[in-house]
Amino acid sequence: MQLAIYLRHFPAGAKPVNGTTVAVAGLASGLAENGVRTTVLCEGDARRSLNGAHGYVVECFERGAARGRFALAPGLADYVAGQLAPRNALCLLNGMFHPGVYAMSRCLRRHGVRYVAVPHDPYEPAVFRRNGHLKWPYWFLFERRMLAQAGAVQVLDARHGECLRRLGLRTPVIETENGVDLECVPPESRLRWRGAGSPARIAFLGRLDAYNKGLDILLEAFARLRSREGARLTLQGPDWGDRAALERQARRAGIADAVEFLAPDYARSSPELLAAHDLFCLPSRFEGFGLAALEAMLAARVLLVSERAGIARHVAASGCGLAVAPTVEGVLGGLAALLRSRARWREMGLAGRRHALEHLRWGRIAADLLRAYRTLAV
Repeated sequence: MQLAIYLRHFPAGAKPVNGTTVAVAGLASGLAENGVRTTVLCEGDARRSLNGAHGYVVECFERGAARGRFALAPGLADYVAGQLAPRNALCLLNGMFHPGVYAMSRCLRRHGVRYVAVPHDPYEPAVFRRNGHLKWPYWFLFERRMLAQAGAVQVLDARHGECLRRLGLRTPVIETENGVDLECVPPESRLRWRGAGSPARIAFLGRLDAYNKGLDILLEAFARLRSREGARLTLQGPDWGDRAALERQARRAGIADAVEFLAPDYARSSPELLAAHDLFCLPSRFEGFGLAALEAMLAARVLLVSERAGIARHVAASGCGLAVAPTVEGVLGGLAALLRSRARWREMGLAGRRHALEHLRWGRIAADLLRAYRTLAV
């Protein structure tokens, strides 16, 4: 069986650093571990063909002559026709509301190549509330058709399939999860827990997207918590245009001295960064899985996550934290409850770490997915 994974912005020759690219690299390595010929297809500034460090191949096509977001890089369509179609390959299309995904779906159908849509985020009502004037027309013109014509839609939580049903789609759904990058797992001997006498350090790690990630909710909840707990909060990640507004919110709430905003640090692994804190918080209004939360589990930290995130079921199963509603009251109550459990943080964190290492390995996840993929490729 041959599998191709399309992600337009996959970093050919560079280390994946954001959630989607890390997930694609992880799945590609897991598929290769299971003996599947796997190729990641992407578009960039030059034509490159690279052997990945974990057994998969990266084929990058130069976008130089491509015009418009719906245009594929020249040569990519020829690759589909010459390399994927004759081998009865299956292609995984990564992304949602992305013209490149739609364009690639048209190309694949033209050449008789089946595909699986992998949106990563759910099509929840909250997704459409922001920029709905753009998303709804795109949904009816392009997105719905791309999803309806897929062999399956791969989701990170069964509830995300229910979102599709409410939107009138009957495409089969494959439920999966994201996995552990074993190279980034810090040894247990290096993990430390600070004493009860020091202020609790709370962290968010990810893109500074206030609406999606619920960072405005987190700041308001933290302001109310800070008045009685003396905790500190760090928000670290690339600015998606909301950092200045979040900094203003912190100043207005009188907590600017207790909130630190940091640029992304790609020189160190996420578990290493998170190990410097006590508690990780992901209060997203909508969330596919929550890779940063998984990385916090690897660092044996205590977690507070949105109940909408796919990883919420693993947080609950392992006992490493709480899943709450993405509201100020939900986040505030969850943080207060976890702070009262400080004597158990080491025990809780190690339980989450053991759960992640046992149940969320990419090789195991890919093996489960392969059974579904093989039924689509015949």
